[in-house]
Amino acid sequence: MSQKIFIKLLSDEARMPAYAHDNDAGMDVYASEDVVIKPGLTVAVPTGISVAIPEGYELQIRPRSGLSLHTMLRIPNSPGTIDSGFRDEIRVIVHNASPEQEYHEDILYDTSSKGNPKGPYLIRKGDRIAQMVCAKTERVNFCPVDSLDGIGVNREGGFGSTGQ
Repeated sequence: MSQKIFIKLLSDEARMPAYAHDNDAGMDVYASEDVVIKPGLTVAVPTGISVAIPEGYELQIRPRSGLSLHTMLRIPNSPGTIDSGFRDEIRVIVHNASPEQEYHEDILYDTSSKGNPKGPYLIRKGDRIAQMVCAKTERVNFCPVDSLDGIGVNREGGFGSTGQ
């Protein structure tokens, strides 16, 4: 079954998010403008879309595996959450993890680059910059207690431990 989400294309350059394959969990999300990201900088890349998500759902913005593997571009707040009440343009926060020291201004890498080249990157209008996953959300009701002893199982070991 599919969840209905209403979408508005905000410009002629905007593209509808799309699944690459029938059983994919994530839809490709596209840049709607050319954006240059210099080393060490973080920018919000416009997608040219806004959505109306039903209550009880969110859209998660996640990195594309190939982009993370082959370039220095990262999505630092992954997964980014688009709440059901958000109606503004969806922008994808992208960071260029290249070192800020010594790079050639005349060399501009792009999203098809391989080998993690370090330097400025050009995201072109129409480039796939992230993936978006629709997820069901649950509201929680916190119940204050004096002790957690006897509630569930305490695996022990502290923060960051698998208990071994």
